[in-house]
Amino acid sequence: MDLEKIRAAAERVARSEGLEVVDVEWKIGKQRFLRVYIDRVAKPAAIVSDAAGPLGAGEVVHDPFPKISHADCERVSQQLSVILDVEELVPGPGYILEVSSPGMDRALKKATDFERFRGRLAKITTTEPVEDARFFEGRLAGFANGKVRMELQGKGARTVELPLETIRKANLVVEF
Repeated sequence: MDLEKIRAAAERVARSEGLEVVDVEWKIGKQRFLRVYIDRVAKPAAIVSDAAGPLGAGEVVHDPFPKISHADCERVSQQLSVILDVEELVPGPGYILEVSSPGMDRALKKATDFERFRGRLAKITTTEPVEDARFFEGRLAGFANGKVRMELQGKGARTVELPLETIRKANLVVEF
């Protein structure tokens, strides 16, 4: 199983739909699952105006983090399924292809994820201690020089820098 070839095929399909691949997973249990997580690329906020001028000072006309629809998942699934079969990228009989959004508590994997979700609450676990801790919860403050910046809250409010290579797991935290 070559996940990189599968990822490349998924990225070709996603790009053709104006989407991006967030992650590709292969799981074997009672059945074999190929999971592909897709998302829309964040767009800069647009300012609307008409002949009379702006429609409200600084009014944003679209969500900077547009959502994935069932139709998006269905289109990517149908197209990717054909490619996987024609190019024989999944060996052996029988597997289930799932295409979905990464969810509200999405995993953060790439440097660009930490920059894209700057200001959002996240939980990060590291493989080795950073400032005598392995678990961090706080607001993402960006990414620079190979390190994720995070603003921790509470009694010891401070900013920490976590080297990307030490991050074992990172997820957004759902806020209401």
